[in-house]
Amino acid sequence: MKLDIRYPSHQEDAKHYTTDRLRKEYLIEKVFEKDEALLTYSHFDRIIAGGIMPVDTQVELVGGKELASKYFLERRELGVINVGAAGRVLVDGEVYELAPRDGLYVGMGAKELKFESVDKENPAKFYINSCPAHTTYPTVKINIAQAAKRPLGTVEGCNKRVINQYIHPSVLKTCQLCMGLTELEPGSNWNSMPCHTHERRMEVYFYFELGNNIVFHMMGEPDETRHIIMHNEQAVISPSWSIHCGAGTSNYAFIWGMCGENQEFDDMDNINPLDLK
Repeated sequence: MKLDIRYPSHQEDAKHYTTDRLRKEYLIEKVFEKDEALLTYSHFDRIIAGGIMPVDTQVELVGGKELASKYFLERRELGVINVGAAGRVLVDGEVYELAPRDGLYVGMGAKELKFESVDKENPAKFYINSCPAHTTYPTVKINIAQAAKRPLGTVEGCNKRVINQYIHPSVLKTCQLCMGLTELEPGSNWNSMPCHTHERRMEVYFYFELGNNIVFHMMGEPDETRHIIMHNEQAVISPSWSIHCGAGTSNYAFIWGMCGENQEFDDMDNINPLDLK
């Protein structure tokens, strides 16, 4: 398990960042590596985001000095969405089969977390988010059909999409983690526009199904916007003070994960696009 540590940054400082500094602070450039768990620990609400791609061996999440814990979920909860081929997650000996786009919520206190692929020639790719928890809730598997659906956008606005809420109060109970998958329809390329901020939650976006296309991910304060160019299977950290939206050179999908003070999905400060700078 490899854990990269990222520290918080102030919005006044971020105004002066170069392209390289923006990418260093917020971009998670590599999410998947063979037989490894590549994780990023952000001090923005202490979220952990990253990927696990077992090929020849099982990959286990463990505790350690960085988490000051005996096991990974001693004081945390975990969300998983499989963006690869079929795989399995073993939680304290119980096996959860995860087909492509299946999700799993694991409550605080689970001691054994192991990940494996069904076929090493077509490995699973488990994208995970984890955040601190204060109590435990049951482990629940959620497939995309069971996720709460929120169709949004229009063809004319180039943003017709469906938000699939996997880990969300309308689906199951968690301490603070919310997580879901948004799919853009062919011909649409804008996500989360009109954009917003939410001071009580931070967010991480993971873009995938891009192929050789790119996404211009927009961030920063509404009157001091910046952009980070994203490639396929990369993630980006969005502080609570930042907008988070993007436009791609094709349609795509992305996984969003949030943690913070509340779980109200619509608790946000909407921004008129004409007020952006």
